[in-house]
Amino acid sequence: MPNLSVNIDHVATLRQARLESFPDPVQAAAAVELGGADGITVHLRQDRRHITDRDVQLLRSTVKTELTVEMAGTVELARLMARIRPDQVTLVPEVRSEVTTTSGIDLLKERHRLEPIVERLKKARVRLSLFIEPDTAQVEAAARLGANVVELNTDRYSRDWSRKPALVDELARAAEAARDAGVAVHVGHALGYRNVVPILRGQIAAGYSIGFSIVARAVFVGLTDAVAEMKRIMEVYSCERC
Repeated sequence: MPNLSVNIDHVATLRQARLESFPDPVQAAAAVELGGADGITVHLRQDRRHITDRDVQLLRSTVKTELTVEMAGTVELARLMARIRPDQVTLVPEVRSEVTTTSGIDLLKERHRLEPIVERLKKARVRLSLFIEPDTAQVEAAARLGANVVELNTDRYSRDWSRKPALVDELARAAEAARDAGVAVHVGHALGYRNVVPILRGQIAAGYSIGFSIVARAVFVGLTDAVAEMKRIMEVYSCERC
């Protein structure tokens, strides 16, 4: 069955809305793991608008599954991650004015700038993931850069999936190119309890990064149950052809 890594940024967003000490992402991570998640994901932004250095350090000490840190490709953050050593770092583009990350890194333009960042992370033995558009040229550039994983951006798919079923084929082609290059395939961005199903049925990815929809569902059923519901969906639809 594919792995589910739950992004808990929005727990920290709620905390920072009132500049309180709660809700604590570290406690949220424990509840997520109780629900059956295979990993925890956080985005340590340059402006520290939600997740903080303290959160990442404590999560590294307490997470029992796998910890993934999303970050911009900067020297400062690469140094920090080389010290903390999460299980995986996912490099993402970052714009201060954005509400959330919506586009993948353009590796055709950014590859050479990112090479020293990648080298530092690899020396620290941190698994490297690159958040990219589902495009074979981007996949090939990620492989040349030395990525262990590509996370295919599902933003466009998630907005139009019910009207444009062919978008799942675009993801499938990019995933096939990645596997041919020896790179693992994850997917993420704006995935929820319904639109994740066609991707599961297509057996496109080994890993799924899902956050907002699970945290939003948790308002009504609790975080542990919200994660368990997603895990049940993944189990059912990824095994239809088992």
